[in-house]
Amino acid sequence: MKTKVGLFGIGLDTYWAQFDGLLDNLKTYQGQIKNRIAGYGVEVVDAGMVDNPVRAREAADYLKSQDVEIVFLYVSTYALSSTVLPVAQKLKVPVVILNLQPVAELDYATFNKLGDRGKMTGVWLEHCQACSVPEIASVFNRSGIQYDFVTGYLQDEEAWREIEAWTEAARVAAAMRNNRLGVLGHYYCGMLDVYTDMTKQSAVFGTHIELLEMCELKKYRDEATDAEVQAKIREFATAFDVAPECETFEIERAARTSVALDMLIKKRNLGSMAYYYEGESGNDYENIVTSVIAGNTLLTGKNIPIAGECEVKNAQAMKIMAEFGSGGSFSEFYLMDFKDDVVMLGHDGPAHSAIAEGRVKLVPLSVYHGKPGKGLSIQMSVKHGPVTLLSVVEGNDGVFLLVAEGESVAGPVLEIGNTNSRYRFSVGAKGFMNSWSKQGPAHHCAIGVGHIADKIQKLGQILGIEVVKIC
Repeated sequence: MKTKVGLFGIGLDTYWAQFDGLLDNLKTYQGQIKNRIAGYGVEVVDAGMVDNPVRAREAADYLKSQDVEIVFLYVSTYALSSTVLPVAQKLKVPVVILNLQPVAELDYATFNKLGDRGKMTGVWLEHCQACSVPEIASVFNRSGIQYDFVTGYLQDEEAWREIEAWTEAARVAAAMRNNRLGVLGHYYCGMLDVYTDMTKQSAVFGTHIELLEMCELKKYRDEATDAEVQAKIREFATAFDVAPECETFEIERAARTSVALDMLIKKRNLGSMAYYYEGESGNDYENIVTSVIAGNTLLTGKNIPIAGECEVKNAQAMKIMAEFGSGGSFSEFYLMDFKDDVVMLGHDGPAHSAIAEGRVKLVPLSVYHGKPGKGLSIQMSVKHGPVTLLSVVEGNDGVFLLVAEGESVAGPVLEIGNTNSRYRFSVGAKGFMNSWSKQGPAHHCAIGVGHIADKIQKLGQILGIEVVKIC
């Protein structure tokens, strides 16, 4: 189902009888705006032209009934702030004020040759969108209403990129609210930074958190058929470069667990998951948890992100990145290269295979560092080019988003059967490490391709939470 965004234009009804054709022209521009926004894959709920306080209340009721995520307010000409306030007050969603002129520059010579000052005034009013912008901002500031501006003209691609980013942020906010996040097992004991208040996660993002049992996963694993396991092995061969030293036994073990993970996701209708488990050495659950990385990487590559070490906050960050179409790979800080001025991040899995530089390798590990057992793991680097790092942080004043933009760069990595990439930041490795850490995130983060900090900042505005950008 498409995300709903609201749209309404504002004008002044006094003008319509005074200036022939003005209202029709303004409605045409609003129609163009509606069609362009709809092209971004959202459903545009258009409340039409609001030109007096009565129409404002009618538009507010209509948009409220449609449950829109955000509302675009098109300033078509000068309009009284009393036609805007009732809508914003009733909807209680972020308002994006579209200060879009019909053209980048008025043809002054042609305009001044019109000769008729009445006609000239009508043409001016068709282009005076900026007139109401300070008035609306003043009233919104005094009323405690959240808003932002997009300023430009109808063919201004920079302005349209910003509008598109708002629609994406609205879609991601809706996706997070409708997401079901599974929690399998328990936290890694002693990782105090990873612990989180699940109630706060639900309150901020609207996410439903489903607590899962290892015995349910074992049930599905026991029920997996040989045909399903063989099909999963073929999927491994398609998705990964399977190292020749991977034992047949380990591949089959990981494939059977992957079949069970798929069933768990399906039965519980999950869109993301965080997991960790230890238990007594040699027990059935240990056999399962030491064979999950391949299957969880497949799921993450299908935009069902899975975070290890029961990092619920990072599962949320990975989901945000996935919904923005940027991937979102599970990562932690590995080491710093001060000569090359880069920071290296990675993990023993799972990873987002769709954002890999080249093919993802499936390799055996004789030991999982800090965890029981051994098995298969993922070795890959994130695609070279622009990247965004995201952490969902639980601070003293609540949940906020921590973001940084950088570059994934070529160079030597640690070929230890883990994900591993080199990242360069505009503030330098030292500056980044210090500034990022001082914000108090957990030691994990989600890494996605592309620079999308502006979209994440817009998501923060929609959710009503702070976004801190390091670089």
